[in-house]
Amino acid sequence: MAADDSYRLEEDFIEAKNSWELEKLYVDLASAKGKALTPVEKKFLRGLLCGCSPAEIAKVVYQSGSSSTVRVYLSNGLYKYIEEMLSNQVGDSVKVKTWSRVTQLLEKAGYKKGWFHLQPVINPIIVNKDMELDLLSHKSILNNGNELIHTNIFHGRRQELAQVQEWILQERCRLVVILGMAGIGKTAFSVKLTAEIQPQFEHVIWRSLRFAPPLEVFLDQLIQQLSPPTSPTTLPGIIDNKIAQLIDCLRSRRCLLVLDRLDSILADSDRHQTINTPMSNQISYRQGYEGYGELISYIGDLEHQSCVVLTSREKTQELAALEGIQLPVRCLKLNGLNQQESIFLLKNKGLLHKSSQSDYQILIEQYAGNPLFLKLIATTIQELFAGNIAEFIALETRIFGDIRTTIEQQFQRLSHVEKQLLYWLSLQPNCQSIKELEKNLLLPGLSPLMSQRLILEAMEFLQRRSLLDRQASGFSLSPVLREYILERLTEENAQLHQDKNSHLLLSNPMFAAHLKQYLKDENR
Repeated sequence: MAADDSYRLEEDFIEAKNSWELEKLYVDLASAKGKALTPVEKKFLRGLLCGCSPAEIAKVVYQSGSSSTVRVYLSNGLYKYIEEMLSNQVGDSVKVKTWSRVTQLLEKAGYKKGWFHLQPVINPIIVNKDMELDLLSHKSILNNGNELIHTNIFHGRRQELAQVQEWILQERCRLVVILGMAGIGKTAFSVKLTAEIQPQFEHVIWRSLRFAPPLEVFLDQLIQQLSPPTSPTTLPGIIDNKIAQLIDCLRSRRCLLVLDRLDSILADSDRHQTINTPMSNQISYRQGYEGYGELISYIGDLEHQSCVVLTSREKTQELAALEGIQLPVRCLKLNGLNQQESIFLLKNKGLLHKSSQSDYQILIEQYAGNPLFLKLIATTIQELFAGNIAEFIALETRIFGDIRTTIEQQFQRLSHVEKQLLYWLSLQPNCQSIKELEKNLLLPGLSPLMSQRLILEAMEFLQRRSLLDRQASGFSLSPVLREYILERLTEENAQLHQDKNSHLLLSNPMFAAHLKQYLKDENR
């Protein structure tokens, strides 16, 4: 290759380095590819990062109007590397689909410089390109999942909002965690909370962790935006130095940092765990993200004048150790909307015409006031039943489509023992206390003491995963989760009898009797 050609390969679209963490992106994509990117691949990547289409890239590189070569090159190379890299980070399948989606995905993954655009709170705050929040006029906000959240029609949760605002503004809590099962409205709650308390802070940042940004990149971005203009940029070296620098920023000014979807960087439980192995389903971080736990511990432990708000489906070990009603770290579990709030939601979905009040009540109770589930089911009732709730209820099919997928994703994160406890609880008509569980649910092959310990540990983890409803008389499951678990039992019944080892409780006479009676009732 001629020297001038080599020079052009490096110079084309070089302006991308002004806005993107190019060197880190080259390294991470090389890891996904299995070897270093070629100069041509780097050039095409820079072109995409500059917002150029394949046709525009072809015009610059080949002085040609035909983009077929570039498109083939991208489809067979860069797109695949980007998908592989991001899928590994998220722990789920990510697809590029079109050239214009590349910048969106990489920005969400934290590869864009100056990801946060902070301004004094007297002005509207632009949080990032896909997420605009006018904190004075309460306009809409786009989260990183591209779901439009309207803060101007947010309804209810006044008691919960008042409680958290008191923790943050009056009691000056350093760390607040908003917990709840999938779909319960944690993101919308965090957006509304941010909109209401932002005037009390010098700087506000709202960030989703859905695409699992590497901690080092995440810290560099925060420090860059929170450091005074005259101070040095981020310190090179180990993560501990960067965390210390961030804590200094939180001490020097009053900041509100909201991190949505902490559970995106948490690990699944060990699915290969058996009844004879110690409990290893401690809620922990994915490999390579353990530093986030250290960051959270420092934020909760060390004195500073800022507040960090986390939303998550699950409570990690360090959060459980830090929280307390008299401590500067608090946790709030969001439950479903009450009937009035749920009806308001359904009204906004246009579902208040052809059904009785009792039909609405049944629908709300079936889905335990879960906002996401109510929205999904309202759309189904509108499209398939012309808005008639009674017709839908008569089908007695509640768990399907996106609702089933959402619950399934959370269920599959559980350990073997946790799943067994959910099976047991799903067949109990009344709440179960820990004492009742330990008495009636001796796990096979274990001493009573070992069985009791495993049950206690598993129940603790289920509670931290927001999957149990705590009542005065004990623990129970929400109607929608119970329905899902019972459906799994029905579907797996034949397989369970073929392989009893796959189901720890099948040899328990009480469980077997409950299951037999349930299946009998279902078949009537």
